[in-house]
Amino acid sequence: QVQLVESGGGVVQPGGSLRLSCVASGIIGNIYDMGWYRQAPGKERELVATIARDYLTRYVDSVKGRFTISRDNALNTVYLQMNSLSPEDTAVYYCHAYNGRNDYWGQGTQVTVSS
Repeated sequence: QVQLVESGGGVVQPGGSLRLSCVASGIIGNIYDMGWYRQAPGKERELVATIARDYLTRYVDSVKGRFTISRDNALNTVYLQMNSLSPEDTAVYYCHAYNGRNDYWGQGTQVTVSS
């Protein structure tokens, strides 16, 4: 059974930091791309950051310089270090994995930035 289990969400004040983690299990073959998407209330889900198996990264412009994505291929784990958080970053964050055949999604973890 495929599972993507996210952790690390929560409530933080503006300017604070959070680190999200996502562990993938049950996926057949190598995981090529891993990443994070987010969906704020009333908005469409958007890409936040992705990282390829060779560690090539891509970020949405709004998080460049503040967020860092990384992965551990041996552990099938992807991380998202989020610094200088603002209320605009409030959303449900979803982990994503792609093995060349199928897309897999986590259940989502809530990130709330509020004073």
